[in-house]
Amino acid sequence: MKIIIAGGTGFIGTALINDLTASGHHVTLLTRNPQRVQRHSSGLLDAEQWDGATIGAWSQRLDGADAVINLTGESIGGKRWSSKQKELLTTSRLNATNAIVEAISRAVKKPEVLISASAVGYYGNVVDGDVTEDFPSGGDFLATLCKRWEESAMAARKFGVRVVTPRIGVVLDRDGGALKKMLLPFSLFAGGPLGSGKQWFPWVHRDDVVSVVRFALSERALSGPVNVAAPEYVNMKQFCAALGKVMRRPSWAPVPSFVLQMMLGEMSTIVLTGQKVVPQKLLQMKFQFKYPSLVLALQSIFQKG
Repeated sequence: MKIIIAGGTGFIGTALINDLTASGHHVTLLTRNPQRVQRHSSGLLDAEQWDGATIGAWSQRLDGADAVINLTGESIGGKRWSSKQKELLTTSRLNATNAIVEAISRAVKKPEVLISASAVGYYGNVVDGDVTEDFPSGGDFLATLCKRWEESAMAARKFGVRVVTPRIGVVLDRDGGALKKMLLPFSLFAGGPLGSGKQWFPWVHRDDVVSVVRFALSERALSGPVNVAAPEYVNMKQFCAALGKVMRRPSWAPVPSFVLQMMLGEMSTIVLTGQKVVPQKLLQMKFQFKYPSLVLALQSIFQKG
């Protein structure tokens, strides 16, 4: 396949590109720094300049492409959520997605599918009950942002393009994401749950995120929102206990909610709230998670060295 990827230099994107090119797909990466992209000797990876917001020469690459994958967006947990940062979180997602949809509208031969990332934050804080794809959106900042982000991507449907919006949970692997930030306190024997520990922690191994994207590329019956979280449901306390067990460290030092709220402000909702996210569509379509068990996922990560 000929695949266009925007936002492919991050934690998920790098793993996805490696997987796709290893499988023989041709990937064009849209990036602000195309000169930094290491081309494959096979010729299966190249790059196009784009600013993440406006139509440019890159848009011609969409004409005749099989698929577009949109992973753009300022890191949600990168900085404290000031008014300026919240505006950046919003515009970095909406402007890029709107530009991609506009490029699709101009293409003579349009891509068959647009896979545009979202997050389980779409649902807000849900204390009790299963959260499947038809669960309503929440009302906090992150939920509102995810809803607008998905709506921007869904506009491509009017051009005959299948649109998939993976609502991704907490992605686990050793070299990035939430897990990387949690390793230091645990390695110093000072790890433990954040807040009450009772909040749901919808996790997923990064390899399974990549597999879901691959599944969405080829499975034409899959469309709309898709929950991307493992089918083993744990809360924060259970997650930290499993992490401590695999690392052979105690999980005894909880961080009180008020401390996180003082440190992180509104951004503390990322770790103090959660949802029991059920990947209903994937399970109904017989998608096979490589790591359905948390302990199995963590063991595989630490075995990498």
